[in-house]
Amino acid sequence: MKIGTPKEVFEGENRVAMTPDSALQLQKLGYECAIESGAGAAAGFSDEVYEKAGVEIIKTAAQLWKGVDVVAKVRQPTETELKRMVNGQTLISFFNPAGNEEGLELAKSKGANVIAMEMVPRISRAQKMDALSSMANIAGYRAVIEAGNNFGRFFTGQVTAAGKVPPAKVLVVGAGVAGLAAIGTATSLGAITYAFDVRPEVAEQVESMGAEFVFLDFEEEQQDGAATGGYASVQSDEFREAQLAKFRELAPEVDIVITTALIPNREAPELWTKDMVEAMKPGSVIVDLAAEKGGNCKLTVADEKIVTENGVTIVGYTDFPSRMASQSSTLYATNIRHMMTDLTPEKDGQIIHNMEDDVIRGATVTFDKEITWPPPPPKVQAIAAQKPKEAPKELTPEEKRAEEIAAFKAQTKQQVTLLGVGAVLLLGVGLVAPASFMQHFIVFVLAVFVGFQVIWNVSHSLHTPLMAVTNAISSIIILGALMQIGSGSFLVIILAALSVFMAGINIFGGFLVTRRMLAMFQKS
Repeated sequence: MKIGTPKEVFEGENRVAMTPDSALQLQKLGYECAIESGAGAAAGFSDEVYEKAGVEIIKTAAQLWKGVDVVAKVRQPTETELKRMVNGQTLISFFNPAGNEEGLELAKSKGANVIAMEMVPRISRAQKMDALSSMANIAGYRAVIEAGNNFGRFFTGQVTAAGKVPPAKVLVVGAGVAGLAAIGTATSLGAITYAFDVRPEVAEQVESMGAEFVFLDFEEEQQDGAATGGYASVQSDEFREAQLAKFRELAPEVDIVITTALIPNREAPELWTKDMVEAMKPGSVIVDLAAEKGGNCKLTVADEKIVTENGVTIVGYTDFPSRMASQSSTLYATNIRHMMTDLTPEKDGQIIHNMEDDVIRGATVTFDKEITWPPPPPKVQAIAAQKPKEAPKELTPEEKRAEEIAAFKAQTKQQVTLLGVGAVLLLGVGLVAPASFMQHFIVFVLAVFVGFQVIWNVSHSLHTPLMAVTNAISSIIILGALMQIGSGSFLVIILAALSVFMAGINIFGGFLVTRRMLAMFQKS
């Protein structure tokens, strides 16, 4: 079978669904590859590079659609493109099935099998085909770059001879793939980064990237992301009011706002209202990644950059991935290639459209002259549902005192038992051992006991557990040596003195090293 990629007809679209590298991988699956002349030029891939990779160059789009079995493209196909499809032909692209009823009907009437890349289910096995995530990752990164281009200061704070520059404060609304990419980029540039999301399970992810998660003072339990395939869901009116109140509180403080909130198959929710924009400082920047679906900001104009009366720049571009066309094309072409790998289990260049497969079934919107959208829920959840954490019980002063007394009694009982057992054993040894042995043995036992009591009870915050053990051993040596230093034998005195000296170096040296280590973590 032959797989082909036409040139994108959407105005301003620079991406291409097949790169020379992905074409080589598709050929290993048994496919012949073709591309419309000039389709990759805007992404930096010339026809000559494709030819070297063994890709056939076809002059016109009409010839390409007619001559291939599988069409791979980026943007939603136009009516003209869909009319070129023939019975049994497969189309892989973004399709927007929720808002493209006419396209679904036309594809059905043509007998085309359509795989919508935005419908790939978010399960672990399908991550390699998740084109939404790969494009959102680029959009999040590019959003911070665009914000920096329109922001009049450094992201990181600086203290120079010419003056002090405070760090920029960045708020990312929505901590999905795009949001996390924006958080990582803003943090790495030195900004103070805050993030908000309606899914409580992402707070740890946000904080692990060096940002501060914005929590709401709100009692209502939030829906776990596992119930919605890992996506955000519609929230209650009470939650929305608490959310907006928090944003109004933050609006005068933040310099850059990046909004990424989208709910599948719905218009973008309005999260940054007009009064919030008016409360922001002059020179602040808003980058609205939801502009294509109406925008999270009330004042966003799709595909335009505007400046409000109070000097706030609002960027509403809808082509962030296309602004990094080479990188975007490489990632998207890899998503397509992985999809083709699943569709070609025998690697013989023949598609097997297995509708029992969760990933293929979930992404297929028309098949065998039938509309198969919406798909059934996948058998495997996107993420595991979180079990609610039980809050630790607050103890009363009486309960705390009772616990402390019980712990003290248990510890005393343990120590008395150990001492009793030790005394019995010592008495047993004394019954059979000579008096000269017992004198030295008792000294050794006392040295062990006193050494561990002295050193082991020192807090580990003052030295490492390993150093505690070595110091305990050294204390045994030094106590034993001190008790023998008054011996009548000159040799014993010399050996005891050497033992005291060397054990002393180990003990005092260990604490000096620990002191220097602790000093490394002091601010002053």
